[in-house]
Amino acid sequence: MKTSLLMLLMLGVLSSCTKSQSSLTEPQTNSSQIMQVSNKKKVSAFIKAINARDSGTVAELVHPDYVQHNPFLPTGRAAFVGLFPILQENNTQALTKRIFQNGNWVVMHNKWEGASPFGAETMVSFDVLRLDENGLIAEHWDAMMPFAEPNPSGRTLIDGSTEITDLDKTAEHKAKVVKLFDTLINGSQEEAGQAVAENFHPDYLQHNPMTADGIAGFSAAVPTEQWVFTKQHKVIGEGNFVLSISEGTHKGVHAVFYDLLRFEDGKIAEHWDVIQPIPTENLANENTMFNF
Repeated sequence: MKTSLLMLLMLGVLSSCTKSQSSLTEPQTNSSQIMQVSNKKKVSAFIKAINARDSGTVAELVHPDYVQHNPFLPTGRAAFVGLFPILQENNTQALTKRIFQNGNWVVMHNKWEGASPFGAETMVSFDVLRLDENGLIAEHWDAMMPFAEPNPSGRTLIDGSTEITDLDKTAEHKAKVVKLFDTLINGSQEEAGQAVAENFHPDYLQHNPMTADGIAGFSAAVPTEQWVFTKQHKVIGEGNFVLSISEGTHKGVHAVFYDLLRFEDGKIAEHWDVIQPIPTENLANENTMFNF
């Protein structure tokens, strides 16, 4: 993602911005109501507040010491609200296509329009938010990449199934994803191939922009895409949806991998991903893209 220069420009704008938090939109949601809703609904309200530049609702939902893991953004709630003027200037809007929760963790699959401050006019992200014991949004991780043309099977990074089912199988599906990635990381090439064959439907739906549907499409893309996983950091799931966050290399470049997997009849039936290079320069915080 070509963001370092753009984010430096953003930070420069923020440092010279004279708008105070109180000059932005007033709260639109009663705080007592917010604290009584589910974590998923709180995060939905948070995204709505970002789109509206509603700093009052952000103040009600977000901890003052909000920890930021996006490497190009400064940490803290005040620093986050400080982004609003440039988001307003670019008419930046987030559309949440998928959202699910696992305890105090909430995952969003977002499409961002007016997203040039983040690297391209249209971006796709996975955003992970952790809520603390008081129900406040306390920490944020993400990975972003530019929206791409449909892949060889005509699928995009964001379309496809959204319905959450099989809530009683969350633990089972998460365990399968942990075992799958352990084999991809630590197993032989033959063991990795067997794990893919055992865990994926042969004709599973693929949303990676360079890859066609099915195990055959995946196998054909491996030599050119060169996905190498070295460590799985976090697995979050609800029912038939499981997100794996891993570290490795993509075409030889150190990268973070967010892989969203949808299960059907015990096997993976659909896959989305966002892959982002891990920067080492011009960082706005030292929290790393991991540290879950």
